[in-house]
Amino acid sequence: MTVLDIAARGDMGAVGARRAPVLRDVASIAGRALRAVPRELETAIPPIFIALFFFVVNIGTLQSITENHIGGFDIKAFMMPTAILIGVTGVSRAGSLVLDIQDGYFDRLLLTPVRRVAILVGHMVADVAVACLLTGPILALGLALGVRLESGLLGLVAFIAIAGLWSLAFAGFGYAIALKTGNPAAVSSSFLLFFPFLFMTSSYVPRNQLTGWLNTIAAWNPVTYVLEGQRSLVTHGWQWTQIGQALLAIGVVGAVSMSLCFGALRGRTKRG
Repeated sequence: MTVLDIAARGDMGAVGARRAPVLRDVASIAGRALRAVPRELETAIPPIFIALFFFVVNIGTLQSITENHIGGFDIKAFMMPTAILIGVTGVSRAGSLVLDIQDGYFDRLLLTPVRRVAILVGHMVADVAVACLLTGPILALGLALGVRLESGLLGLVAFIAIAGLWSLAFAGFGYAIALKTGNPAAVSSSFLLFFPFLFMTSSYVPRNQLTGWLNTIAAWNPVTYVLEGQRSLVTHGWQWTQIGQALLAIGVVGAVSMSLCFGALRGRTKRG
């Protein structure tokens, strides 16, 4: 029986591209996102510049006040995690994803066999890589100013990992906005969500120095525990309670943000 005979009988199935393994899909999307970073340095340089600026200014402003009133207090070690969170929070490829939506690349991607989840996960893998790299200038400045990590080299790896995980957890909100609205301005303003969380916490003074309503809010603020987890690695070593609380706080924020962004992805793909 010839191919024409099979086709005439309607027995020939549709020919389609075979799906690649999911890790290959993720690697492909992540690679494209990372290759775009050098062409879009304006998305990475300002956050680090702002973080370094606040780091230096806060040390210059608060060093004499805090260290004179709190014995054994090192403002440089205390402020370094705050600078890290300022630098890595909101750094994501969500803005680029919006551009892909607007120019039709996202819709064309949906026509390929690539897994829908891999589109989002690939961008997030790139985000974590970029966030970990962006901790470098702040860590270098802190070490140059005399900060020493009591937890050693492994503690430095854990410190960077916590920063990367927090960046990932917060990035979910940006992707949710990007996929839901397709609006670059809305994505750009998503970083403003972070500022209230940063300032209503122990970002500038230890939590035991906070009083009244601010102390209450700080106790419920997940950023508080991320900061304390990173500070424990710098000033005390391996304090497993603080590190566990930091990971739990990241997990709670991540559960909320990821449910929102993957829900938005499902809505966007159905709409497409």
